[in-house]
Amino acid sequence: MKFPRTHVSLPRAVGAAAAVVSLALLTACGEPGSAGGGGGSSETGGSSLAACEAVPGDELVVLEDDKQLQTVDNIIPAVNAAAVEGDDTLIPLLDTVSAVLDTDTLIGLNKAVDVDRRTSKEVAEEFVADAGLDDPEQSGSGKVVVGAADFAESATLGTIYATVLNAAGYDAEVTTIGNREAYLPALEDGKQVQVIPEYVGTLTEFINKDVNGADAEPVASSDLDATVEGLTGLGEEVGLVFGQPSPAQDQNAFAVTKAFADEHSLTTLSSLAEACGGLVLGGPPECTERPFCQPGLEETYGLEFAEFRSLDAGGPLTKSALQQGEVTLGLVFSSDGSLTPTS
Repeated sequence: MKFPRTHVSLPRAVGAAAAVVSLALLTACGEPGSAGGGGGSSETGGSSLAACEAVPGDELVVLEDDKQLQTVDNIIPAVNAAAVEGDDTLIPLLDTVSAVLDTDTLIGLNKAVDVDRRTSKEVAEEFVADAGLDDPEQSGSGKVVVGAADFAESATLGTIYATVLNAAGYDAEVTTIGNREAYLPALEDGKQVQVIPEYVGTLTEFINKDVNGADAEPVASSDLDATVEGLTGLGEEVGLVFGQPSPAQDQNAFAVTKAFADEHSLTTLSSLAEACGGLVLGGPPECTERPFCQPGLEETYGLEFAEFRSLDAGGPLTKSALQQGEVTLGLVFSSDGSLTPTS
């Protein structure tokens, strides 16, 4: 499961100022073990690897989780089962969206909304037209309400779903219903909302704990097929069915500056572990205890950290700390619009 997103968007000037103030306070507490203002490396005690200094830069890139530490969180259409009973068109239409949506595309959609300040409606309609989804072969009818969580990515995805359904003859609209605790019961009931863009791993564990208790054994894993199979079974218990998962993921990820990645020829977390020791990790306070954050990076990849900086979960503090060379590696979300696509 992911660290929770921060859905409140600060104005650029306010967010940047807060980041600078916070970083100044952190710096005043002492210099990090190996973070600095430029490239190069120095030997670190107790390690055979050089302590690679952070390299400042505006562009951030995600290092591939090549050993699959993280739980999958691919975008998947979640649908009220009763609402589509006898309708053979709606889910296949949503699957056409999944087929053309990968993580780099999702980064671009988020950049258009979060960075370029365009509306989710404008971005969604442009995407549907460019992908050739505005003239579907299938046709349907009837009222459909697509729900969205209260953050931009969900609103954009929900609007894409509604635009495709409208192009096929449905009367579809989008409504925003807070967080998962608020919108999932509405989807399960099916009266207020019939469709929601969801995240495979996070939704699987949310339903798993609801159905089987807070201490239930995890069903979600790094295996997409197995996780979708588990989600499908859990969905049957609460009246939900699902379309095909897209290649696009919004999951925990770890980023460095592009300048740092280029200097050390890095593309994966494994390549980082082979090249560098004495790293400075930035992320939310819980990162030091969560198995998919610092402990997992150390145990799965053998990464060596000289210091941890307590910042935020994929937010402006972590990204600013990376860009300014205060941390080497930072926890982000893989579909963040400020990231540089991998291809």
